[in-house]
Parts: sequence; C-alpha cells; structure tokens
Amino acid sequence: MKISLISERLQKGVLFVNHAVSSRSQLPTLLNFLIEAREGKLVISATDLEIGITVEVPGKTEKDGAVTVPAKTFTEMAGTISSGKISLETTHEGLVLAGEKEKTIFQTTPADEFPRLYEEKGKQVMVLRRETMEKDFSRVVFAASPDSERPALSGVLIKEEKDGFLLVATDGYRLSLKNHALQDVRKMRPEEGVSMLVPARVIRELIQMGKDGGGEDIRVYAAKEKNQIIFIQNETTLVGRLIEAEFPNYEKIIPTDFSTKTVLEKDGLQKAIKAGYVFARQTAGIIKLSIEKSRVLVSANAPSVGKNLIEVGAKTMGEENEIAFNARYLLDFLANSTSEEISFEMTGPLNPGVFKETNDPSFMHLIMPIRVQESA
Repeated sequence: MKISLISERLQKGVLFVNHAVSSRSQLPTLLNFLIEAREGKLVISATDLEIGITVEVPGKTEKDGAVTVPAKTFTEMAGTISSGKISLETTHEGLVLAGEKEKTIFQTTPADEFPRLYEEKGKQVMVLRRETMEKDFSRVVFAASPDSERPALSGVLIKEEKDGFLLVATDGYRLSLKNHALQDVRKMRPEEGVSMLVPARVIRELIQMGKDGGGEDIRVYAAKEKNQIIFIQNETTLVGRLIEAEFPNYEKIIPTDFSTKTVLEKDGLQKAIKAGYVFARQTAGIIKLSIEKSRVLVSANAPSVGKNLIEVGAKTMGEENEIAFNARYLLDFLANSTSEEISFEMTGPLNPGVFKETNDPSFMHLIMPIRVQESA
C-alpha cells in the first residue's frame, strides 16, 4: 500500500478510533489498528469485539493495501508528527510513515487476522439530529452502571413511544428518564417499533462522534441477526453490540406522589454540594439536605476533619423534611442538567428522592437515599 495525506486529518481520526482498542486482550490483533488504503482514502479501524470504530481519512492512493500496526505506538507517534503532507507505505521493513523531516517504521501483521467490524449494515431505522441526540442522551447515560458484570444495568434503554422515544438508564442506586426524547428523529421504517438496550459506552462514543462530526445528521442501522447497531456520520462509523438482557422494571420504584416539594436554583445547590463534598468524601460521600419552607440546608459532617453547612434559598410546598444522598450522585445529576432551576420531591428520608427540571417536565432523575444517624 502507498498513500499520501494531511497529518492533521490522520491525527484527528486516530484519536477517535483509539477509543475502540482493547486495553487487554488474549487476541494480539485486537491491540492493533487495521490500516487500509483504498479508493482515495485511508481507512483506520479498531475493535474490542464489543465496540468498533472506523474513520476514513481522505488521501491520494497510489497503491491499495492493508496491514495492522500496534495501536498504542501508532497513536503516540501520530501525535508527534509535523503538520503538513505525509505518506504511508508498506515495505519489506514494515509500514513506513514519512514526513518532510521524519520517518517512522512500524512492525506489521497481516490484515486478514483482524476481525470484521460487521458483515452488513442491515436496515436503516432512523436518522438522528446531532444537537437533539447529544442533549437527550447526555442527561441519561451517566446513570448507567459501569459494571459489565451486570449487563442489564450497563446500557441505555431506547424505546419508541407515540410522540418520541423513551430513554432510561439505571445502576440500581439512581435512575435517569427522558420521555418524548429524540423528537426530531426521522424514522426510515415507520411500521416497526424500535426498542433496544444499547451499551452506555456506545452511547458515550456516539455523543463524542456527534461533537466531532461537524453538525451532520447520524444515520442509524440495525443488523438484528447479528445483534448490532451501527451509527454512521460522514466518514466515521461506530458499531456496537446490543445488550441481550431484560431491562429492570424501573416503573415500580418511581414515586407517584410526594409530601415535600422544593424548588431551587441549580447553581446554588451545586456549589453547596461541591463545598460539602470536601468533608463528605471522608464519610462515604454522605450529604444531608434539610428542607425548610424558604431554604435548604446542605450539610456534611466528618468527625475526623470537621463539618460544613450551607444555606440555599428555596420555595417549599408541603412538609419540612430531611434526606441524605451520596454527594457524587448529586453532582453527576447537576453536571448533566440543562435547567437553571430544578425541583426536588420526596415522601420520607428512606424513600427515593426525585429531581426534575422546571424547563423540561419530561425529564426526571431519581436517587436512592442513604440511611444516616441523627447526629450525621
């Protein structure tokens, strides 16, 4: 193979593809990039068998060909090369990357040892608008479990409704839900209802792909017989394996009423919890919210370090109450909220607390409380 291209384009493509490289694998080829020169482009691919990414970089092809190279080394070296025109060529020594003043040779292995990311794209099921996709998924995906040993909790449920889609994610301790999501989606097969459990990792990469894609829409394909979902935006392809597990019955834990409801500014609460976390991290991250008629007291107590109490202005309806949460869960929700004002609903210190956004009633975030001693 032999191809010439612009180094900046190579660098950008390699950085994203590298997200799919296996961190540790019994298959040595999964630690590599598949590098292909064909049809006026350089195609870079990586997969860990659960997720796969391909990026096409425009170039001038003189000779088609394909090899695999160590991904870690190639990524690091690509980040050091000078701006401008470079070439990639296979020789008896390996893959030669050459610039105006530099030359690097990478050891290669045969391309046929690298697994195919997918056999076929399957049927196109929808087209996602980048802005809506990013906004809706970002408020949900952070609540999924990072533990792959609990597959049903490690994904985002995407389920078609009459007027949009339902997005839900939970790790068993918190839950994010967005109704009427992806409303500007263009469905390609309106007769088929869409329901799938997509790994949270795939959704995070999809959000990043959208940010890097120049605002273009994202085409979505489903290869049901292979249990795969494929996202394509411009020259980038993201492939994920759908989760074959039953999503938990989340509806039964969502409270249907409340005895206390308070409305407050997000920024004020966020600053108070960040300050409290300085002490809370000494005691399993416990933050206590004391809800009064015109304020919420945010407190943390670490006997070996000290304690902290901050008042946040609020408007409360119903009973005054107290409840404690893991501060990290609170901060995760607030960091992903898009509203300047939020509401909080509860029925007691041992029941789930529900956070909502005043500018979007279709979104809610639920957090399970922590039982604490009265002196905490």
